[in-house]
Amino acid sequence: MIYPNNIKQDQVIHTGTTTIGIMCVDGVVLASDHRAIAGYYIAHKHAKKIYRLADHVATTMAGLVADAQALIDYMIAECNLYKLSHLKPIPVKAAATLYSYYLFNRRWFPYLTQTIIGGVDNSGPHLFTLDAVGSLIEEDAVTATGSGTPFALGVLEDAYFEKITIKDAIPIAIHAVRSAIERDVGSGNGIDVAYVDKEKGYTEISNPVINAELKKIGKEL
Repeated sequence: MIYPNNIKQDQVIHTGTTTIGIMCVDGVVLASDHRAIAGYYIAHKHAKKIYRLADHVATTMAGLVADAQALIDYMIAECNLYKLSHLKPIPVKAAATLYSYYLFNRRWFPYLTQTIIGGVDNSGPHLFTLDAVGSLIEEDAVTATGSGTPFALGVLEDAYFEKITIKDAIPIAIHAVRSAIERDVGSGNGIDVAYVDKEKGYTEISNPVINAELKKIGKEL
């Protein structure tokens, strides 16, 4: 990864990261690990990488922490402004498109991030992946970002099936991130899982539920 103004890699805190998204018939599931790194140094063991943008849409972050946090702050504000001015929640695709505009407008001095956006609106569930220069891809099954992507996708693509529900996707998400943690030095220290559905909106899964699922597969952290 290239850093501006000759800043050394080990001076910059970023997330080696495994973040994933799963498209479900009743919503979307997002999951991530906890590790933030600066070069080969573990800078933080409890980094938050899944964020609520609004009640019905959420995002993950991978890449430079400062860049990702700035973008998330922008998007939370924009989602709130849209609701105030239009008297309704921002459509998920509109939120993802706006996010991509922020990234594209900075393409000559980019935010060094990879992003997943997922949510549910009146047209149903939606899942998007964005790269550092604003490329926007709508996913119809699974996606992953960060250094643990190859390991997580192996689990996701093997276990995913059509018309999967949030209930069935949560254990798969946990297993996928756990698989990446086992093999990727940039991922580790714990797992977060959240989902977005029409009924409850953005909901985070509690640690006891995650730990119970890890115990079932014999992969406790």
